[in-house]
Amino acid sequence: MKILIPTKLDKAAAATLSAAGYDVVQDDSTPIEELVAAHPDTVGLIVRSEKVTPAIIDSMPGLKCVIRAGAGYDNIDYVYARTKGIDVMNTPGANSNAVAEEVIAMILAAYRYVVPADVTTRAGEWNKKKYMGRELTRKTVGILGLGNIGRLLVKRLQGFECTVLGYDHFLSKQRALNIGATPATIDEIFAQADIISLHVPGGPATKGLVDDRLISLMKDGAMLVNCSRYGVVDEDAIRRARAAGKNITYCTDVHPKDTAAQQPSTDVADVMLPHLGANTREANKLAAMRAASQMEAYFSSGDTTCVINAEKPGDLSAAHLQLSAMLGKLCYHAGGCKPIRKIECTFYNNLRSYRKWFTPWILQGTVPGAEHGLMPAAAEASIREHGIVYKAREPMDDKLYDDALTLDIYMEENGEQKITSVRGMVVDGVPVVSRIGCFDHLYASLPGHTLVLRYEDRPGVIAIIGQIISQAGINIENMVAPRDHESGDSLAVIKTDKPVTEEQKELIAKAIAAKLSFTLSL
Repeated sequence: MKILIPTKLDKAAAATLSAAGYDVVQDDSTPIEELVAAHPDTVGLIVRSEKVTPAIIDSMPGLKCVIRAGAGYDNIDYVYARTKGIDVMNTPGANSNAVAEEVIAMILAAYRYVVPADVTTRAGEWNKKKYMGRELTRKTVGILGLGNIGRLLVKRLQGFECTVLGYDHFLSKQRALNIGATPATIDEIFAQADIISLHVPGGPATKGLVDDRLISLMKDGAMLVNCSRYGVVDEDAIRRARAAGKNITYCTDVHPKDTAAQQPSTDVADVMLPHLGANTREANKLAAMRAASQMEAYFSSGDTTCVINAEKPGDLSAAHLQLSAMLGKLCYHAGGCKPIRKIECTFYNNLRSYRKWFTPWILQGTVPGAEHGLMPAAAEASIREHGIVYKAREPMDDKLYDDALTLDIYMEENGEQKITSVRGMVVDGVPVVSRIGCFDHLYASLPGHTLVLRYEDRPGVIAIIGQIISQAGINIENMVAPRDHESGDSLAVIKTDKPVTEEQKELIAKAIAAKLSFTLSL
């Protein structure tokens, strides 16, 4: 069987696979389009940043497996690959140490003016007085995101005797302390740290996270390092702060596209690298070895543990999988979006035999920024990595809810764990929520725009809600508002034709003295 490696990857992958009896072709100088055309009998493909498009996939009719030697896999059209029965894998964690060390390198380079000092000294200048530097030793370093990279960075900083402040929405305070970081809020980190390093996922949840307000909290002379994703930092906010006289050092390794171009950070970055985080011989070799072992295990024993575009069993409906993700997001917001400590899920009737296939979807719904499309085993590992205990429960014999699903999320608030529970099912092919907390028999559809409000039940509340929504030019498509006789509260679940804005939601919540209010667009 032929394995094609059209990239500059450590030769260890080719050597390992060749020793296992595979016909390996590795060529990083020929364009991938030409290579796949020359080797249509390829069954396994290992890439790094090369684009694996539908045209590339179609050029290899016998292709069975594509492995990205690294964590991200946006360069692979894994959805199209699935339609062709092709499994796509990645090698998460292989590059973590390389990125952690890069952060240290960028900090030291900025503190000691390594780049400008080298350039000017080679030009015959002698700017010793101009480049008066600073020491990393005993500085206060704040880390946003204590995943693989963040944890390794904590370890690397220990040799510099730094005080490390750590923030991770999903880690308990004790786990953060065990890692070696003092738990702190984002505001505390930006106000107290000499150096702030970002290791958070990209996407809508973190876009513009570092804004004018956070930058205003930074000490004069503080440093910000972004080796996470482009867009997490509002670089215009740095420009505005500097124009106002604030002294901020900014180092970045992330850009809109990994390509030769005038990068938007050019005028604002003190140290700027071409996405070199994973670009070490050691990380390259580790990723190569993992890719080779995964490829060999895939063909020799059918191991699909690391597949990220898994196909569900043929008789499990996509609507039920979507239901679990939607319920997860609903439950997370109903609980106040607090750090999750435990997730318990009960599957009823026919869903019991498919429990493991729901794990990736529950992860996707409950954990913002989590990877999508993981295999069940990888999703379980990801849940554990976030410090969350996950349990798929057996239903009680006396509870019959057809093909239903109950999701309980335990969130940490003020040092205590509080439970939020929801239940849902699929009705006529549409995911619906049947219970939120103590409010049962809702049967509200989940797809679309939803406003949820809990308030003390009394006459006239629905009229107030309807008036404010109508004045905003929003139409109510459906509404249920059951009353809990024990608490005296009502829960309004309102479907609208347009999303209710945050400002509109707050206006309604204030007008009716809501005890809980949130919006969802699913």
